[in-house]
Amino acid sequence: MQYVSSDTNIWFDFETIKCIELPFKLPYTYLMERTTIKREILTPPDLRERLLQLGLQPVKLTIEEANLLSEFQTKYLQLSASDFAALAIAKARGIILLTGDLRLRKAAASEGVKVSGTIGILDQLLDSKHIDLCTYKQCITSFLEHSHDGGNRRLPEKELRKRLLRCE
Repeated sequence: MQYVSSDTNIWFDFETIKCIELPFKLPYTYLMERTTIKREILTPPDLRERLLQLGLQPVKLTIEEANLLSEFQTKYLQLSASDFAALAIAKARGIILLTGDLRLRKAAASEGVKVSGTIGILDQLLDSKHIDLCTYKQCITSFLEHSHDGGNRRLPEKELRKRLLRCE
């Protein structure tokens, strides 16, 4: 099992299209700082519990991670406390950071942390045959539909449309 430090927005993306269980098909253990889980995963009301049941692992920051978090607070002023925690966990543990937040992605790149996002997870699910092409297409189409109703504006429409071509 490979560990991945997770930001919250990925889960909101998959929840929007009612496919929250899909990322858990991959051989990953998703880690999230425990305060972030309590503070940011609020709606829908049962989302936090479903994520924990599926395997999201709450973690307490180590001393090294807490020190990194403090360092990041002075370097990356636009990020939230939860972003600092996710980045600190990824950097200290040498694991992938899972996020769709552009500012957090840029900070991770500056720190030499590998990043993946919602579309990357979906691509991995298809490539590893955890989902079929039909399910992949349905997810991409749903992401596109929700990008127009305010649900997933963060996901790049150009990349989603490129993935749809892959389905033909």
